[in-house]
This record gives sequence, C-alpha cells and structure tokens, in this order.
Amino acid sequence: MQISPLSERFGVAIDGIDLGSALDPEAFDRLHRLFVDHKLVCFKNQSLSAEAQIAFSRRFGPLEVHILSQYNHPEHPEIFRLSNRVVDGKPMGISDGGSYWHSDLAFQEQPAKATILNALEIPPEGGDTLFVNMEAAYEALSDEWKQRLQGLQAVHRYRRKQTTDGQSTQVELNDAQKNQTPDVVHPLIRTNPDTGRQSIFAHKGMTAEIVGLPREESDRILDFLFEHTVQPQFRYDFRWSPGDVVMWDNRSTMHSATTRDLPPGQYRSLYRTTVRGERPI
Repeated sequence: MQISPLSERFGVAIDGIDLGSALDPEAFDRLHRLFVDHKLVCFKNQSLSAEAQIAFSRRFGPLEVHILSQYNHPEHPEIFRLSNRVVDGKPMGISDGGSYWHSDLAFQEQPAKATILNALEIPPEGGDTLFVNMEAAYEALSDEWKQRLQGLQAVHRYRRKQTTDGQSTQVELNDAQKNQTPDVVHPLIRTNPDTGRQSIFAHKGMTAEIVGLPREESDRILDFLFEHTVQPQFRYDFRWSPGDVVMWDNRSTMHSATTRDLPPGQYRSLYRTTVRGERPI
C-alpha cells in the first residue's frame, strides 16, 4: 500500500490495494487503524462490484438498509444508490441525498460507524463531498465552552424542520418511513470508543434542540456550534476521481454532498454502504 495525506487537516489516500480481493487479517487491521486514526480514507483506482463492496463493508460491522427503500439496489438492499441520473423516466438514485451538514444515521439510536461510497460515475467538475473534522473542532473550543457542553444532550431529527440555507433534501417520506424515524437523543459531545477522543456531535441538518434548555438558549448554543464547526481550519473538500472508494468515520466527522449544485448534463452516481455503529456515549 502507498499512503499519502489527502490534506494537511485529515484524511489519507491509499493506492496499491485491491478491495475486491480477500484481505488477510493483518492487512485489514492496518486498514481499520488508518480509518480510525485519519477519519477519512480514499482508496484509489478501484473497480468494485456491488457484491465486493458489500463483502468489504461487512468486515467493519453489520450493514444498514436505508429507510428510503425506493433508492436501494433492487438486488442488494444494503446498497443505497446516490445519483442524479434518470433512466427510463425513473431516478437511478436519490438526486440530492446528503446535501446538508450531517453525520449519517444520526437520527437513529445507533448512528453509523462508517460510510463507504463507491464511485460509479464522476462528472468532470463539481459534485465534491465536504468534510469536517469534528474532533479538531472540539479541541479548538475554549475550556469554558467545553465545560458548558459536557453532559448536554440534543434531539436529532430526520429532515429537521427548523432548517435554513437549504439544509434539507427534496425527497418526501411516506407515512411508514416517517414512523421509522422518531426523534432520538444523543450527547452533544461524544467519545469515539476506538480512540477515546471526543468530538462535537451536532449537525445543522439534523440536530434540532438541546434537551432541558429554553428554546432561545438552545438555539444560541446550536447556532454557535453550527458556525464553529464549519470553519476552514476544520474542513476538507474532497474532489472525486473515477475509481475512488471513500470511507469515513461518522463518529468524528460530518459531511455534506453538493450533487444538487451540478449543472445540467453533469452526472454523479455512487453506491453507498453504511456500517452500523454504537449508541453514542
């Protein structure tokens, strides 16, 4: 494996490995450590089938099946399709999925540990995925803010209604899907069980309110966190290339897609698998 940094902030690119082949335990352990330590990993020059992507993803834990079942792969429901293509009058996938700041499945009791995206089709420009290092954002807080936030819990809501700046998507949930997404409560500061490091767990697209605080105070704290976390020193904008397979640690990062900003005639299609995580502590 050849390993190089993606940015000065966080993330690594790995070349010289075939994710479609069987990885021995030593090689997998090394990959897992790179994932945990660097939070964002891009495997270059891959050609993963749906079956191979599922097999690789399952090495990290059990896989989720997304509630928006209309966009799941018809033969492999563990794969969620992200695409702005329309084939025979039907969307190939969700066209603007994740086009807001979030951590995957933060609206569930057990949010995602890892997300793995397999690039099938990449436009010549645009369609970047934006990432934030939430550990670095936490470490940059003043001691007063760290003390203020410890012990606070917040409500996380799928398709948060109090959104601004386009922090939502166009897809509507049916009644059955809405019933699968009740509000959940998670700590504002969470600890990654693989590292013991703390990070901010608040995302403009999903975190709705702080439990037990008056609305005005809750909004003031959340607005501060939303603005603080997306500062340039914590952020890395990933530019996709054909053959990329990208995975990230949802416990210590947040991200936003930009697919909805693609000009007409530019297409981006990816297969997503999502590894179930632990209940945040």
